[in-house]
Amino acid sequence: MPVEIKNPANPSEIVGTYPTLSPDDVPAMMATARAAQRVWAKVPQPERGKIVDAFLNGLEARAEDIARAITREMGKVIGESRGEVAKALGEGRATTRRASAAIGEMLPSQKPGTVTYSTRRPRGVIVGINPWNFPFSTPIRKTIPALLYGNAMVLKPSISTPGAAFIMQEVANATLPKGLFQIAYGSGNLGTALTAAKGVDAISFTGSVQIGRIVAQAAAASLAEISLELGGKNPAILNDASDLEAALDQIYMAAFAVCGQRCTAVSRVIVRRALEAEVVAGLAKRAKAAKVGDGLDGSTTIGPLMGEKARNDVAGFVDRARASGATVAAGGTTIEQNGGYFYAPTILSNVTADMEVARQEVFGPVLAVIPYDTPDEALDICNDVEFGLSACLYSEQTPMTDRFIAEAESGMIHVNCGSFPEDHAPFVGVKNSSLGVGGSNGPSTMHFYTQEHTVFRKGVV
Repeated sequence: MPVEIKNPANPSEIVGTYPTLSPDDVPAMMATARAAQRVWAKVPQPERGKIVDAFLNGLEARAEDIARAITREMGKVIGESRGEVAKALGEGRATTRRASAAIGEMLPSQKPGTVTYSTRRPRGVIVGINPWNFPFSTPIRKTIPALLYGNAMVLKPSISTPGAAFIMQEVANATLPKGLFQIAYGSGNLGTALTAAKGVDAISFTGSVQIGRIVAQAAAASLAEISLELGGKNPAILNDASDLEAALDQIYMAAFAVCGQRCTAVSRVIVRRALEAEVVAGLAKRAKAAKVGDGLDGSTTIGPLMGEKARNDVAGFVDRARASGATVAAGGTTIEQNGGYFYAPTILSNVTADMEVARQEVFGPVLAVIPYDTPDEALDICNDVEFGLSACLYSEQTPMTDRFIAEAESGMIHVNCGSFPEDHAPFVGVKNSSLGVGGSNGPSTMHFYTQEHTVFRKGVV
């Protein structure tokens, strides 16, 4: 049954209608993927890199179509959507540049006349399950290394934001071998069928902790390799700054980009108490100056939340924080505009580390400010949550910086910069933010998309 997608900035506007698949379609998809992968694996990896680059070239030619689809389907400001597309293509290029890099190593043998070495082979068929908030960059992070290292990809986009994936399929049909890249668009039952399907060699999932646990159980049943990228409750510790205004600009952007709907969004500012009042005032000033509206309007700085439930969830977090003693320094209200799902960017002060809003992922435009008195207290607050995706420190003090790098329980650690990862670097988390070997960006992707083998060859002179 086709699905109609509505604009979250104006829910009366239908922006696309897309055909769906059912669980009954999965076996045929897997058979097609397996057949294509067996041929693709025989193509030398440097040559695969050239073909994948052609796929990226085709996507680059459709960059504006992809960006507008993202904004119309999930509300992201058009400049952010264009940035997502550009960054995703940059990450893809960084991956294909490794096409000729070593994938094994020579080892000294214990036996005379024997050569011992390790090598890596493609895993086979990869299932990629993607979230709604980055409908192009997350699929690219899964697809490009999967293809480069000789696998086939079956990609499930979010039911809410399929436009970018359908464009990817169009480009793949023109640039890649048939059946090597397929999208599986449909309900949650389709996702269940994909993760449980016979012949799946690895599953890469990005989404909530709750669904991630279900995907992990499905992978365990078949012993498929698993990579989970889950939630975050990311802190920025503000101890001192040579340029406080610049630091606040970075923190504000890291908190409110994509309307706070990023797993790497800064959602806690852990600030030295002497700076608390100045930091709250500075962040509140920036939040009050934001222009909330339709993401296609060039003057908009913050778009809508994804839907009515998302907006209600955010409002609930803020209401419960107020009831617990937090103060709303800016925002804290819904915004009525064309029936869209808008919520004002919100700064909360007088927040304590034990409050729900300081511990749970809000996934919206809400930033909690928590004061501290000592470095020990700052690091305790930083680490005392279930997540460990991204953490920032602003400080010019070497002892504080050294401790933060050594002790912050986060996969990505930023010092004097916002929580935006670089194209070529591993995207990793710890604790409940991640499970499995790296499936996104950086050289470690090879360990997820390939299987290691050791060769012992006798009789070599």
